Amino acid sequence: MQAGASAMSYSLSLYRFLDGEPAEPDMDVVRAVLSPCDAAPEKAAESDREFWIRAADGSEAEVFVFDGGIGVECPQTGDVWQIIIELADRLGAGILIPDGTLLCREDMRGHLPGGLESDAVFVPEITLEVFERAAGPFSHPLT
Repeated sequence: MQAGASAMSYSLSLYRFLDGEPAEPDMDVVRAVLSPCDAAPEKAAESDREFWIRAADGSEAEVFVFDGGIGVECPQTGDVWQIIIELADRLGAGILIPDGTLLCREDMRGHLPGGLESDAVFVPEITLEVFERAAGPFSHPLT
Protein backbone atom coordinates (compact mmCIF):
# COMPACT_ATOMS: atom_id res chain seq x y z
CA MET A 1 0.00 0.00 0.00
CA GLN A 2 1.10 3.49 -0.60
CA ALA A 3 2.51 5.43 2.32
CA GLY A 4 0.01 7.56 4.16
CA ALA A 5 -3.04 6.00 2.52
CA SER A 6 -6.08 5.23 4.61
CA ALA A 7 -6.32 1.45 4.66
CA MET A 8 -9.36 -0.50 5.61
CA SER A 9 -8.93 -3.52 7.84
CA TYR A 10 -11.73 -5.54 6.31
CA SER A 11 -12.60 -7.45 3.22
CA LEU A 12 -15.64 -7.97 1.08
CA SER A 13 -16.60 -10.53 -1.52
CA LEU A 14 -18.29 -10.67 -4.90
CA TYR A 15 -20.60 -13.59 -5.69
CA ARG A 16 -22.70 -14.55 -8.68
CA PHE A 17 -25.29 -17.28 -8.39
CA LEU A 18 -26.98 -19.43 -11.00
CA ASP A 19 -29.94 -21.57 -9.98
CA GLY A 20 -29.04 -21.32 -6.29
CA GLU A 21 -25.38 -22.25 -6.71
CA PRO A 22 -22.25 -20.06 -6.68
CA ALA A 23 -20.98 -19.54 -10.24
CA GLU A 24 -17.30 -19.37 -11.12
CA PRO A 25 -16.22 -15.85 -12.09
CA ASP A 26 -15.61 -15.29 -15.80
CA MET A 27 -11.83 -14.77 -15.88
CA ASP A 28 -12.00 -12.96 -19.23
CA VAL A 29 -14.20 -10.30 -17.60
CA VAL A 30 -12.01 -10.21 -14.49
CA ARG A 31 -8.88 -9.63 -16.57
CA ALA A 32 -10.61 -7.05 -18.80
CA VAL A 33 -11.61 -4.97 -15.76
CA LEU A 34 -8.57 -5.45 -13.51
CA SER A 35 -5.59 -5.71 -15.88
CA PRO A 36 -5.60 -2.00 -16.88
CA CYS A 37 -5.22 -1.02 -13.21
CA ASP A 38 -2.91 -3.86 -12.09
CA ALA A 39 -0.23 -2.30 -9.88
CA ALA A 40 1.83 -5.52 -9.75
CA PRO A 41 1.74 -7.23 -13.14
CA GLU A 42 4.53 -9.56 -12.01
CA LYS A 43 2.15 -10.95 -9.39
CA ALA A 44 -0.48 -11.59 -12.07
CA ALA A 45 2.16 -13.39 -14.13
CA GLU A 46 2.71 -15.80 -11.22
CA SER A 47 -0.99 -16.35 -10.63
CA ASP A 48 -3.76 -15.21 -12.96
CA ARG A 49 -6.11 -15.19 -9.96
CA GLU A 50 -4.40 -12.53 -7.81
CA PHE A 51 -4.38 -8.81 -8.54
CA TRP A 52 -3.14 -5.77 -6.72
CA ILE A 53 -5.11 -2.94 -8.25
CA ARG A 54 -4.50 0.80 -8.08
CA ALA A 55 -6.95 3.46 -9.25
CA ALA A 56 -5.89 6.73 -10.86
CA ASP A 57 -6.17 8.51 -7.48
CA GLY A 58 -3.72 6.03 -5.89
CA SER A 59 -6.28 4.05 -3.85
CA GLU A 60 -5.60 0.31 -3.85
CA ALA A 61 -6.99 -3.14 -3.07
CA GLU A 62 -5.91 -6.74 -3.38
CA VAL A 63 -8.25 -9.00 -5.34
CA PHE A 64 -8.28 -12.80 -5.20
CA VAL A 65 -10.39 -14.93 -7.53
CA PHE A 66 -11.70 -18.23 -6.17
CA ASP A 67 -13.82 -20.92 -7.79
CA GLY A 68 -17.01 -19.59 -6.20
CA GLY A 69 -16.32 -15.88 -5.89
CA ILE A 70 -13.89 -13.01 -5.57
CA GLY A 71 -12.30 -11.63 -2.41
CA VAL A 72 -11.38 -7.96 -2.12
CA GLU A 73 -8.91 -7.31 0.69
CA CYS A 74 -8.30 -3.97 2.40
CA PRO A 75 -9.85 -1.65 -0.20
CA GLN A 76 -8.84 1.95 0.40
CA THR A 77 -11.18 4.89 0.22
CA GLY A 78 -11.12 6.38 -3.26
CA ASP A 79 -11.66 5.51 -6.89
CA VAL A 80 -10.74 1.86 -6.34
CA TRP A 81 -14.41 1.42 -5.30
CA GLN A 82 -15.44 2.32 -8.86
CA ILE A 83 -13.26 -0.53 -10.17
CA ILE A 84 -14.76 -3.01 -7.69
CA ILE A 85 -18.30 -1.90 -8.55
CA GLU A 86 -17.57 -2.14 -12.28
CA LEU A 87 -16.23 -5.67 -11.75
CA ALA A 88 -19.38 -6.69 -9.86
CA ASP A 89 -21.59 -5.12 -12.52
CA ARG A 90 -19.81 -6.72 -15.49
CA LEU A 91 -19.83 -10.12 -13.78
CA GLY A 92 -23.46 -9.81 -12.73
CA ALA A 93 -22.29 -10.39 -9.15
CA GLY A 94 -23.54 -9.20 -5.80
CA ILE A 95 -21.29 -7.59 -3.19
CA LEU A 96 -21.22 -9.19 0.26
CA ILE A 97 -20.38 -6.37 2.67
CA PRO A 98 -18.84 -7.04 6.10
CA ASP A 99 -22.13 -6.82 8.03
CA GLY A 100 -23.46 -9.83 6.09
CA THR A 101 -25.66 -7.90 3.66
CA LEU A 102 -25.56 -9.03 0.04
CA LEU A 103 -26.02 -6.04 -2.25
CA CYS A 104 -27.22 -7.29 -5.62
CA ARG A 105 -29.14 -6.34 -8.70
CA GLU A 106 -32.81 -7.20 -8.88
CA ASP A 107 -32.19 -9.68 -11.72
CA MET A 108 -30.18 -11.86 -9.31
CA ARG A 109 -33.18 -12.49 -7.01
CA GLY A 110 -34.30 -15.71 -8.70
CA HIS A 111 -30.79 -17.20 -8.63
CA LEU A 112 -29.96 -16.83 -4.92
CA PRO A 113 -29.73 -19.94 -2.73
CA GLY A 114 -32.67 -20.54 -0.39
CA GLY A 115 -32.62 -18.28 2.66
CA LEU A 116 -30.08 -15.82 1.26
CA GLU A 117 -32.79 -13.53 -0.08
CA SER A 118 -33.59 -12.33 3.46
CA ASP A 119 -30.01 -11.01 3.82
CA ALA A 120 -30.01 -9.32 0.42
CA VAL A 121 -30.69 -5.75 -0.64
CA PHE A 122 -31.94 -5.64 -4.23
CA VAL A 123 -31.32 -2.62 -6.43
CA PRO A 124 -31.83 -1.93 -10.14
CA GLU A 125 -28.10 -1.17 -10.50
CA ILE A 126 -25.11 -1.19 -8.16
CA THR A 127 -23.59 2.27 -8.26
CA LEU A 128 -21.10 3.94 -5.93
CA GLU A 129 -23.93 5.87 -4.27
CA VAL A 130 -26.00 2.70 -3.73
CA PHE A 131 -22.95 0.85 -2.42
CA GLU A 132 -22.04 3.63 0.03
CA ARG A 133 -25.62 3.78 1.30
CA ALA A 134 -25.71 0.00 1.86
CA ALA A 135 -22.17 -0.34 3.21
CA GLY A 136 -22.34 2.70 5.49
CA PRO A 137 -19.23 3.02 7.67
CA PHE A 138 -17.47 0.17 5.83
CA SER A 139 -17.03 2.29 2.73
CA HIS A 140 -15.30 5.15 4.58
CA PRO A 141 -11.91 5.33 6.30
CA LEU A 142 -11.74 4.23 9.91
CA THR A 143 -10.76 7.02 12.26
